[in-house]
Amino acid sequence: MRTKTMESIESMMTTLHLEKVEFQTLFQGEHSPLESLNLFLTEQIRLKDQKSTESRIKRSGMPQLKTLEEFDFGFQRSITKEQMLRLSDFTWVEQAYNIMFLGPPSVGKSHLASALGYLALQKGYTVSFLCLDELIKILKTAEITASSRRKLKYLYKADLIIIDEVGFLPVSKTESNLFFTFIAAMHEKTSLIITSNKGFSEWSGFLGDEVITTAILDRLVYKCEIFNMTGEGYRLKNRKTIL
Repeated sequence: MRTKTMESIESMMTTLHLEKVEFQTLFQGEHSPLESLNLFLTEQIRLKDQKSTESRIKRSGMPQLKTLEEFDFGFQRSITKEQMLRLSDFTWVEQAYNIMFLGPPSVGKSHLASALGYLALQKGYTVSFLCLDELIKILKTAEITASSRRKLKYLYKADLIIIDEVGFLPVSKTESNLFFTFIAAMHEKTSLIITSNKGFSEWSGFLGDEVITTAILDRLVYKCEIFNMTGEGYRLKNRKTIL
């Protein structure tokens, strides 16, 4: 049953922009005034952290939730769970290192990139996930559309940027120059995770310019952990049928 005291407390919490809490659940048992205050403030911090994480996930553009626990390391033996767990401390983000997952389609590159992205979000980092095609569109339209300017501004503020599907579609020379400009701006400032179905020797093919390709790769691999993933495609091997 709601009391005037409870209504007054809730009103003051709204004024102070505090999160709503379940008082009956929170204050089960007997507590001193200081203990009650400690419980209340601890719950406020938890709720604010949760709300902040949810906001970062929403703005990140991350695809469907993927985790390291779901990844089949028995199927994909060119990379180990221990390696991924070592990366989960994110000291490499603090030092602006990059990660590159290279390999044919459906070997788990995007899954691992997404899993690391979600872990980073949960640890308080700002993350942005997008395909190269989407990044190119943002770079090309940033001067003429407000939405692209906002997205680009968010990218520049991110701690970690995941660029997926690099090499799936060819880009023009102008677009390659824009990509180089972006990579140069991120160099040793922001960590990148790149997934690509192309080996380095093939990058000039879809970027269309060997000089630009060399300049891009030079900056990407300078401080970088590279995983060359092999094997047959997981989706093809484990395809689902209707009948």
